[in-house]
Amino acid sequence: MATLANPIEMISEMLSFAFMVRAIIVGLMVSLCASLLGVNLVLKRYAMIGTGLGNVAFAAMAIMGAILEFIDAETLPVPIAIIFADLPVTFVVVTLAAFFLLRMNENSKVKGDSAVAVVSTSSLAIGLIVLAMTTGITLHVCNVMFGSIFVMTQADMYLSVILSVVVILLFVMFYKQLFAITHDESFARATGIKVELYKSLLAVLTAVMMVLGMRMMGALLIASLSIFPALSAMRLCKRFLSVVIASAVIGLACFSVGMLLAYGLDIPPGASVVGINLAVFVIFSGITFVKRRL
Repeated sequence: MATLANPIEMISEMLSFAFMVRAIIVGLMVSLCASLLGVNLVLKRYAMIGTGLGNVAFAAMAIMGAILEFIDAETLPVPIAIIFADLPVTFVVVTLAAFFLLRMNENSKVKGDSAVAVVSTSSLAIGLIVLAMTTGITLHVCNVMFGSIFVMTQADMYLSVILSVVVILLFVMFYKQLFAITHDESFARATGIKVELYKSLLAVLTAVMMVLGMRMMGALLIASLSIFPALSAMRLCKRFLSVVIASAVIGLACFSVGMLLAYGLDIPPGASVVGINLAVFVIFSGITFVKRRL
């Protein structure tokens, strides 16, 4: 096995494995989605929504696992089996949770991080209770909590890439509207922008990104995929477009380096990517601090 001392050889070796190629392709696409959407989420004070939605997805998977214990999925008609699969159910539940969080933030005394904390802790508790009453902690649950990008199938890869491309295209198409509602909803509403529609769009895009990102980072680490690149970019740039572009570049670079270290050091890829993102954030924060002192 190649080592970190020979990065070119190690990259060549990594690309010789089909599962690594699938992981890298999906990881790059999801990292790009998360980096783009992360800027909006951080500016709207929803940086931790990833953790909340990750725990919602965990609860949904736990409940579906409990249901499937009493149903032989192999005997179900194909359309029904698809409905009972993890990904469709998780996507629907996470999307509804994203809408609920937005509405809760607008129409309730429980707002922002408090709303996320309520949903996050409640979902995690429900998931753990269901697991305790059924299968207990299994390898599948560990994959959900901490990520399992190396076990992604070719079908998973195709679906993830297609959904990622849709997210990126929608973000680019409606960039101006998302920019407007992120900075000033009242002004955006006064200029004729359908604020509720584009907030719903942001919720759906975030839900898709979170569900896809869970395969790579797991429910416990998914928030870092969107938070760190955005925060690092904000240390370097001031204009919104510059921050978005810088966030995308940082997210892609951190994922690439993180995967390289994960393979070379035999450590979990999700944790490795988070570690690189943290290091970049600390470095950029240090550079900003020094510039202010000069």
